[in-house]
Amino acid sequence: MNEPRPIATFRSQMPISSHWAYLDHAAVAPLSAPAHAAMGKWARDALDNGATNYPDWIAQLTRLRSLAAESIGADPREIALVSNTTAGINLIAEGFPWQPGDNVVTRADEFPSNQYPWLNLAARGVDVRRVPVGEDGRLDLNRLSDACDARTRVVTLSWVAYSNGWRHDLDEVARLVHDRGALLFVDAIQGLGVFPLDVRRTPIDFLAADGHKWLLGPEGAALFYCRSEHLERLRPLGVGWNSVAHQHDFSRIELELKPTAERYEGGSPNCAGMIALRASLELLAGFGFEAVAAQVLELTDLACRKLAAAGARIVSNREGQNRSGIVTFTLPHADHQQVRQACLNRGIVLSCRGGGLRISPHAYNNEADLDRLIEAVESV
Repeated sequence: MNEPRPIATFRSQMPISSHWAYLDHAAVAPLSAPAHAAMGKWARDALDNGATNYPDWIAQLTRLRSLAAESIGADPREIALVSNTTAGINLIAEGFPWQPGDNVVTRADEFPSNQYPWLNLAARGVDVRRVPVGEDGRLDLNRLSDACDARTRVVTLSWVAYSNGWRHDLDEVARLVHDRGALLFVDAIQGLGVFPLDVRRTPIDFLAADGHKWLLGPEGAALFYCRSEHLERLRPLGVGWNSVAHQHDFSRIELELKPTAERYEGGSPNCAGMIALRASLELLAGFGFEAVAAQVLELTDLACRKLAAAGARIVSNREGQNRSGIVTFTLPHADHQQVRQACLNRGIVLSCRGGGLRISPHAYNNEADLDRLIEAVESV
């Protein structure tokens, strides 16, 4: 890999920074300039040439698959390009060989997309055990372990909790889950694009992440990882012409599935979205995820100090490796929805989550963005 680019150049690749203090990457992020350019180039090509350059588009999707695999230490054959995180979760929830009496264990405050697919298994006799967490988002791993038993098949957790930013130690969680004889699925949407991950060192079993948050891509383009040893365990869903090894031989009807995770890509791909995601992932990988993570943590630490000085109470736990790019805070005697709207009126974007206000700056944000936030908060 080439020498990483200086992280200081990141801001120049985010045109939105010229007029918004965009602190909401845990919701829907703005597009990066490379993603915008790649999508525009594809659209122009489709306008002028129809699908005559389709092989070139597929080559870019192959590049995305390889880049995604490289980014998490996987093999490209373990990566599927899917429509969103929910689609990835459902590949496991609906494809796993459940038996009545099996159970799934998760956090009680998981994002709905990481709860409903599992709760939907009740009709098949599968129980969902939701482990309570602390006010600061801390998950007691002893309680997680106690919730597991001999019938626990899957433990499903977000890498980073969406409402309060608690970042799980995936090495520790994977050891615990595998010691209990279960498999680990990680909803990585709030961590991928910021924090390094190597699935060879951290043996998670499945992962899914949409590209429209920290990866700075469009909605409708996501990544799914399935450890190769589990490929035959999951019943393929959404099977179509693109799921089989002979996908371009339309006259040959034989259900010979691809021997890779591409078997989950049943129909025509979202070329525009995936090509844009490739460009953004290439941008982020070019900085190096260690540098991106360090910058994000430095910014959020600074934000916490500034917010506390302005009278805010920091809800998120900010201890060591459990810190993330998400900070949730409350303001005494304030209507948080009104504060959010007041910030929006001043060109500052954040969300209401977890009973308070949530900011999620990326590595291209700077102290001036935070100062705009503090000025708005103090004025309210």
